[in-house]
Amino acid sequence: MTKQVFSPFTLGHLSLKNRYLVAPMTRVSADENGAANETMARYYERFAKGGFAAIISEGIYIDRLYSQGYKNQPGLASEEHVKAWKDVVSTVKNSGANMIAQLMHAGGQSQANAYTETTAGPSSTAPKGEQLGFYYGSGPYKTPKAMDAKDIEQVIQSFAAAAVNAKKAGFDGVEIHGANGYLLDEFLTDYLNNRDDDYGPSIEKGLNLFVKIIEAVREATGTDFLVGVRISQGKVSDQTYKWPNGENDAATIFSTLGKTDIDYIHVTDKDGTAPSFGEGTKSLSEAAKAFGNEKPVIANGMLHTMEKAETIIKNGHADLISIGTGALANPDLPLLLEKGEPLKPFQPQEILMPIAHIKKSELAYELLKK
Repeated sequence: MTKQVFSPFTLGHLSLKNRYLVAPMTRVSADENGAANETMARYYERFAKGGFAAIISEGIYIDRLYSQGYKNQPGLASEEHVKAWKDVVSTVKNSGANMIAQLMHAGGQSQANAYTETTAGPSSTAPKGEQLGFYYGSGPYKTPKAMDAKDIEQVIQSFAAAAVNAKKAGFDGVEIHGANGYLLDEFLTDYLNNRDDDYGPSIEKGLNLFVKIIEAVREATGTDFLVGVRISQGKVSDQTYKWPNGENDAATIFSTLGKTDIDYIHVTDKDGTAPSFGEGTKSLSEAAKAFGNEKPVIANGMLHTMEKAETIIKNGHADLISIGTGALANPDLPLLLEKGEPLKPFQPQEILMPIAHIKKSELAYELLKK
């Protein structure tokens, strides 16, 4: 009997050959001006040839203002960026996979920005923790400027414009990054959102920004373009963070998103099968399925074993599985699992490898030296 993880699935207008997607992962391998390059094309091509149905890109910055988060992060903020991504996307599609652009505004978690030294967030409160050394950051995060109404409108329009650029570049859709402590997630975080307007401080008001961005992106790209959202509790800067009201907050978030015109909800947790709100509670993907108005759900979080992935789909807790570090270690993971072959364990040094499993690549090593 065919495993459900290997069965096809229709996601929006896309016909996926199986349930495996590559999760978005920060790669810091673009050119300094944010242009995608040959290194990236080779990196993404490997997953496409490895049997994944679709690839969600690393987080892509959306404007030349405050959105960039990392040195050598790619952008979709100019025609030059569009042109560069076209080669990457066509390489992936010619190798048998669909490709989705993850659109990201780093907010207060920005570590590097070629366009400004200022960071911006919902309030003038710095994220917790230290910047990520393996992504060229050091020391505490800066205290961001509190965004005013003009800044917020600019962010909404930048997401829409970047989505249009993604469509021009040939992407099959976009994923709006609302997770991991970046800007949109900061609007859902109690200690980072101290606003007193339509966008805070409550989660209900913070969700207004999500809704407006989704509406703007959908209006700009039309109905024949995939639009999804990624959600998490934990953050780059605060990995153990939980929503204050647990499942009640999950119900608010996912029901609100479920009423919008998105094609899927993508959730990520440390363990995609574990209770997310305390003992005996739902997992994050289970909550998204329960409260998300029947939107397709992508689950992420140590789901690289076929047993875990198959169980979560059979139980109706997710429709699709995204693989992160497991894919870095095994860029041909779907093919290996379908053949019943063992997976290689993830090695931490692989996190910065722009081309998985090509460790002798001179290009890769030169990139790491930058």
